[in-house]
Amino acid sequence: MDISFFLRGLIIGFSIAIPVGPIGVLCIRRTLTDGRLTGLLSGLGAATADAIYGGIAGFGLTFISSLLVSQALWLRLIGGAFLCYLGLKTILSKPAEQAASAESQGLIGAYVSTVFLTLTNPATILSFVAVFAGLGLASVGGNYLTASLLVAGVFIGSALWWIVLSSGVSLIRSRFNPRRLIWLNRISGLILLIFGIIALSSKG
Repeated sequence: MDISFFLRGLIIGFSIAIPVGPIGVLCIRRTLTDGRLTGLLSGLGAATADAIYGGIAGFGLTFISSLLVSQALWLRLIGGAFLCYLGLKTILSKPAEQAASAESQGLIGAYVSTVFLTLTNPATILSFVAVFAGLGLASVGGNYLTASLLVAGVFIGSALWWIVLSSGVSLIRSRFNPRRLIWLNRISGLILLIFGIIALSSKG
């Protein structure tokens, strides 16, 4: 058992999760409006999707990888439309309404929505394929134990980032009064909407 593959996966998962994109914005807003656990589960949803895509790249599932890449346009359109929906919903939400929405949606909804959003981002699978190939890890598909260690590392590395982010954001949550939360909703909603429009209009 080569533990170095686990450590490599850990670094890869952490590094790919760090850039602040739509999932990061969503995690931050949910932490501030609905609490640390909701923000954390949102992040763990992204970590789960990262692990799925890491598994596809690590286990050498070229058929699935090629299929996802070939359907990149539809995935981007679906993900972009969902981001636009979340953005508009967030802009129009008031803090009290947002809290009630979180209760009805539940923690599972927060988790599932970010799994879906991350899986509909074709750049994620391309990132893993490129990183694995660049580090000479594309050939571990024949060794299931090694590939499993790599994928486990990716999930834990990604999850570590979301734990750090949600914990850090929760520390300043008490400073946000209703007025600030309204502006938080407007700003984060606008950012999500912009990400969605970019996804919908992108030709790549």
